[in-house]
Amino acid sequence: MKGRRYNTMINVTVWNEFRHEKTDEKARAVYPDGIHGYIAGFLGKQDGIKVRLAALDDPENGLPQSVIDETDVLLWWGHMSHEEVSDDVVKRVCDAVLRGMGFIALHSAHFSKPFRSLMGTSCTLKWRDGAKERLWRINPAHPIAQGIPEYFELPHEEMYGEFFDIPNPESVIFLGWFNGGEVFRSGCTFVRGHGKVFYFQPGHETNPTYHNEYVQRIILNAVRWARPENRISEITAPETQPLEKI
Repeated sequence: MKGRRYNTMINVTVWNEFRHEKTDEKARAVYPDGIHGYIAGFLGKQDGIKVRLAALDDPENGLPQSVIDETDVLLWWGHMSHEEVSDDVVKRVCDAVLRGMGFIALHSAHFSKPFRSLMGTSCTLKWRDGAKERLWRINPAHPIAQGIPEYFELPHEEMYGEFFDIPNPESVIFLGWFNGGEVFRSGCTFVRGHGKVFYFQPGHETNPTYHNEYVQRIILNAVRWARPENRISEITAPETQPLEKI
């Protein structure tokens, strides 16, 4: 396997369908520059992070191979147009994760083509709108949980509830509780090949969820956690060696 070491700069690409903000007045009012633009705004203020934007309607869905090759961590927000993402782009993203690129799936990106491909399951769940959510930090030692209180509340969020059809996570960091009594594994990590994956549930397009200081801190922590220390340029099957006698 061939690879390269990274310097201290983390190159982040924030991908967004960027459809709701163009057609929904409520979404536009909360995120006038798009959800991706807002996330890039607070990430880009951090030392050691360089951010670029990508959207569904950009050429090659905003993710040509050159962009993927320059991305350490890819954040993905999608909702209404999952199936419009090119299968070539999905393969490009998943191959990059297997070689070490970090992938952070936000809110409805649980049903995105890259996340479903990486999970190998349907990723279906229960949902309803207009709920209050309390996010419990249930793994305080995890790097993504640093600086987050035992719990915090989001007064308006879309309810996602169990059963969530995903493989058993490597770690469940946050558990969401909603005012209807539902619970959800709201912050989960996975390892796929050489890459780290984080799924984070809050982030409905008409709610100011990404304005919340703790949500921003979680996303920042996740970017730092998911960045690769060593990006593998290619993965080849190891040669079979003859069994040595003991």
